[in-house]
Amino acid sequence: MLNNIGLPGLLLIAVVVLVLFGRGKIANLMGEVGKGITAFKKGVNEGTKEIEDGAADTAKDVTPENEKDKA
Repeated sequence: MLNNIGLPGLLLIAVVVLVLFGRGKIANLMGEVGKGITAFKKGVNEGTKEIEDGAADTAKDVTPENEKDKA
């Protein structure tokens, strides 16, 4: 069904949405969407960092015993 919309149909939908909601409401909505995406990316980065820190804490020291004192 959505394969047959085409460019004229998308333009018509955009105009109808703009008329119904107004430019200000759409701008506010897009701003909130942007803030949500930014917060999501920040959360993913913090989660990745937390996992990497946890992996570093549980890393095993594999230095041979006779090499540890040579530092």
